[in-house]
Amino acid sequence: MTYVVTDACIKCKYTDCVEVCPVDCFYEGENMLVIHPDECIDCGVCEPECPAEAIIPDTEGEADKWLDLNTKYSLAWPNITQKLDPMPDADKFAEEKDKLKHFSEKPGEGS
Repeated sequence: MTYVVTDACIKCKYTDCVEVCPVDCFYEGENMLVIHPDECIDCGVCEPECPAEAIIPDTEGEADKWLDLNTKYSLAWPNITQKLDPMPDADKFAEEKDKLKHFSEKPGEGS
């Protein structure tokens, strides 16, 4: 089992999850985070830390479609290992559903 980040993270990019991750398996895009599934140790400490509830275990039905996205972009984006400020208007976007239309393939800055 691994954990994946869903579209609920898009345009929020809270990094509370990064701060608690013991293996630094988060990667930063321009407007969301992803988890490298081969680096995740399935501890689950990140899931309850996400204010947008964007992290789910890969055993949930909808996780399959997010596993590919997390895998692909964790190989392309820089690693992030420390908490940063969320995106502007993150609280507003946290309530939005179906945010894939806002997804950016551009990398973040990493840390």
